[in-house]
Amino acid sequence: MCLFRYDDDPEPEERVPAGPLFVPVRPGTAEAVLRMYRTPLGDRTAVGFTRPDLLAATLGAGHPWIRLSESALRALAAPLGGYRLTIDPTFTAPAVTPVPARRGDVETPAR
Repeated sequence: MCLFRYDDDPEPEERVPAGPLFVPVRPGTAEAVLRMYRTPLGDRTAVGFTRPDLLAATLGAGHPWIRLSESALRALAAPLGGYRLTIDPTFTAPAVTPVPARRGDVETPAR
């Protein structure tokens, strides 16, 4: 903990606007649809990135995105049950269900 408080340092509990965000979407029938994710504890969360290279590093280079403000992202996510907002996540987990082996593939035993 720092002994000195600086005027420009917000408290961790304070909500500080993140500015314009790069928000991952998925293609819909007519327009893009907001992608919702889950936290490690299972809560629904909306995700935004402050830079497109951070989004590409986490979700892949070809992942579609739109540009939204933090307040717009919160407004879109709330009706979908996304009351949390995660900015610049750095960890993603692999898919929960394993991909079935194709016929002729050799499975290697787990080590």
